[in-house]
Amino acid sequence: MNALLARLTPRMHRPDRQQVVQSLKAAAAAIIAWALTGWWLTAPMALMAPWAAVALVQGTVYRSVRTATQLIMMITAGTLLAAGAAALTGDTMIAMIIVLPVTVLLGNVAPVGGQGLYAPTTALFVLAYGSYSLPAVGHRLLETVVGAAVGIAVNALVLPPIHSLHVTGLARSLPRDCGRLLRDIGDEVEDYDAQRAEQWHRDARDLSAALSELHVARGRDAESLRLNPGHRLRRRTPPPSTGWDIVWARVANRLLALTLTLWEIASHRRGLPRPPRRSLHRVGSLLSAAAEVCAADETIMEHGADEERCDRRDAALADAREALAVVKDDLRGHGPDVGAALGSLVADCHALLDDLAPDEGGEGVPPARVHQGGSTA
Repeated sequence: MNALLARLTPRMHRPDRQQVVQSLKAAAAAIIAWALTGWWLTAPMALMAPWAAVALVQGTVYRSVRTATQLIMMITAGTLLAAGAAALTGDTMIAMIIVLPVTVLLGNVAPVGGQGLYAPTTALFVLAYGSYSLPAVGHRLLETVVGAAVGIAVNALVLPPIHSLHVTGLARSLPRDCGRLLRDIGDEVEDYDAQRAEQWHRDARDLSAALSELHVARGRDAESLRLNPGHRLRRRTPPPSTGWDIVWARVANRLLALTLTLWEIASHRRGLPRPPRRSLHRVGSLLSAAAEVCAADETIMEHGADEERCDRRDAALADAREALAVVKDDLRGHGPDVGAALGSLVADCHALLDDLAPDEGGEGVPPARVHQGGSTA
């Protein structure tokens, strides 16, 4: 038991405010649906209403409406097929043998996502409880519709979910994580080994995963505004423009290439010797300066772009450029193999600084000029 708890504990996390709110709304919707059908309407199968209500307090109002349509379709199909089979056969077991394969197949092939499970489970309820008379079928469908209406109403009218804060948090994490990785490499590159370089490469791959998560979050944020009656009334922090994602996708790709080069040099995969310690020290200084650029971008993302913060970023970028020039001077005077290894690092660092620099050609959005509202300065 202790070993099981030890494995499960790292996977558990403290729920955020949005999760708590949605959980309480789902519970409230179930209680309201039960009160309407079980207490006020005295329906014989009032379970269907709270069941539907809980399922329809989704992450967005639009998703609640879409899921309600799918759920009602599947419950209606399962109810009618089960009632028809029971009426024709007069035997519960035979009706199950006929209906369950059909409803399971229907739930799998119908374009309703996870709601397909409701077709066979509803059929089981109908047959197990023997409630397949015409009035019972009508009550079951009415209870489902009432529960769906309650779930949608609670989700739409009580703190309707908006996901812009999640997008902003993920966008803010990109420069922070890039800066942390650059700082780690800059501090240790002079005496690193293959194992450390492999870990850096894994961390760089995690940046790509964070970008994918941000892309998904942007879709959810856009969806949360659809059919949402309260989005104009609730406080909403506009996320940065998609230009921010493009810039940091480039930086993440450069870090992936840079860490792969360091890993290959340390593990001798390409047969390249390690550059001299002096050259690696200068590469470390360059990457530490690039980390300061990322730190400035994180501050600008959080507090906005003013003159002082932009000057801090420009100064850090200028320091990184000077360090790059010093590293380039080391390319002279080495043999071809050492020159190839150091040249690969210089090329990766040069491309990294180009991606961190403001776009003089007018394409894309430089990271230091992107505000929380997505505008450029």
